[in-house]
Amino acid sequence: MDNIVKFNKPYMFEGNEYTEVDLSGLENLKTTDLIEADKIFMVSGQVAMVKEMNVGYACILAAKVSSKPIEFYQSLPAREAIKVKNMVTSFLFAQD
Repeated sequence: MDNIVKFNKPYMFEGNEYTEVDLSGLENLKTTDLIEADKIFMVSGQVAMVKEMNVGYACILAAKVSSKPIEFYQSLPAREAIKVKNMVTSFLFAQD
């Protein structure tokens, strides 16, 4: 799986321009990573029926598997954030 999210337009964050983000680290997630993400999600006050389909939860996991801070993902234009969420969700629910 590619796990690269390509942006429609260049995205500026902290003075740097990004055209894509590499989420290939999803392949290396462990159960302990999911447990930690669950804790962060709950402490942040977010609530979701299915957290794996929540944009906020996807941002937490994306930050965990990439070299970017969570603020990078939280500041994305909405359309790009949905691409990240879809990538994370697709990975989590994929069946081999």
